[in-house]
Amino acid sequence: MINRSESTKIIRWGILGCGDVTEVKSGPAYQKTDGFEVVAVMRRDAEKAADYAKRHGISKYYTDADDLINDPDIDAIYIATPPDVHKYYGLKVAVAGKICCIEKPLAPNYQDSLAIYEAFEENNIPLFVAYYRRALPRFEQIKRWLDSNSIGDVRHIKWHLSKPATAQDLSGEYNWRTDVDIATGGYFDDLASHGLDLFIHLLGNIKEVSGFSLNQQGLYSAKDAAVACWLHESGITGTGSWNFGCYEREDKVEIFGSKGKIAFSVFENEPLVLSNEQGQTELFIEHPENIQLYHVNQMREHLLGNSEHPSTGLTGAHTSWVMDKIIGNL
Repeated sequence: MINRSESTKIIRWGILGCGDVTEVKSGPAYQKTDGFEVVAVMRRDAEKAADYAKRHGISKYYTDADDLINDPDIDAIYIATPPDVHKYYGLKVAVAGKICCIEKPLAPNYQDSLAIYEAFEENNIPLFVAYYRRALPRFEQIKRWLDSNSIGDVRHIKWHLSKPATAQDLSGEYNWRTDVDIATGGYFDDLASHGLDLFIHLLGNIKEVSGFSLNQQGLYSAKDAAVACWLHESGITGTGSWNFGCYEREDKVEIFGSKGKIAFSVFENEPLVLSNEQGQTELFIEHPENIQLYHVNQMREHLLGNSEHPSTGLTGAHTSWVMDKIIGNL
């Protein structure tokens, strides 16, 4: 936490792993947030690291993660690497005593996620996880509907997400997102984590969960299909199905209440639909250009002590537990 006497202090960030996700989705959000400054980036390929730094107006770049983490001019680290090395780098950042934000999922499994969380917690160092949907206005509107009892008592939530195999999947070309050693659940780890984490934010922690998962297509080493049911601590039930070899893409969530229903998409830019005794309301809320902007802004507010950030190491570890229970790792 930043001391209030230091509320005007610039927090200097380093980005570890400046790949595609940092180009528009996240990197510029750190540069646009008052009180944050990106002073260095790291990528093993020196040419690509230098190019990224030049294009984004960043003064320094590294090809060694330790050099970035231990740079005395850096106060905080954003880890934007594939998840298999989140624990490796996260523990190094914790030892260095620096604020950290880690891309989702926090780690490929619950045990590693818990180890990361505990390392920061034991040293009282702020840890955030980039489940940025918790902070987006689109989903905050859903939370307001729920909190104002617009559909009465919430009874059940269900989600179906499917998409066809991609050209890359069919070609056999390597993709870390479908490598079982990096992501056991393949696209489930990458995509379903967003929705499940959002549901926990909207409806509270999950206390019981079970599921089945398998590889139906045989196109890659990770799993490509999963189904699950769960129970929130509040007594709300949930079901989900995810399949990454279907004929068409579909992304539909429905929250059923005693007096109405809310329907929306986790990923698609479709209207939010509220149906109750007053009729049907449709709202379209556009995402910001840099989709992590609200998430990053709220990190600054958290560090100033003005509010609690919705996505922390604790919440990220809980989502990892749910994912592992569904995929069969626990």
